[in-house]
Amino acid sequence: MTFARLLSLPGFLFATAVGLVWGFLWSTGAVHVRHGLFVFTGMPKWTFGRGGSCVGACYLTAANAGDTVLEHEAVHKLQWQRYGMLFPLLYGIAGRDPLHNRFEIEAGLEKGGYV
Repeated sequence: MTFARLLSLPGFLFATAVGLVWGFLWSTGAVHVRHGLFVFTGMPKWTFGRGGSCVGACYLTAANAGDTVLEHEAVHKLQWQRYGMLFPLLYGIAGRDPLHNRFEIEAGLEKGGYV
């Protein structure tokens, strides 16, 4: 494990813990593990962004949990692992427009349902 990875690991684990708590608090649908993610469905719309949000190793959504989307979200999980708690800041700096956000582009715009 690289030094950078060791630095980002606590942030990734913290984000995952937050995602788990948030998901278990608000999910009214199925909860399962797919594509290496804890997938929480039945989430109220105000508890996540866009069609769903990846927080650490958790994916929070109302119903947008098809295999293609989960492949996209699995890349976001890797980004959380790589950057830890810097990821939300870096994502914000990259901008809200998914067509120009490098993290969304890396995760796959088509798989994310953006194009």
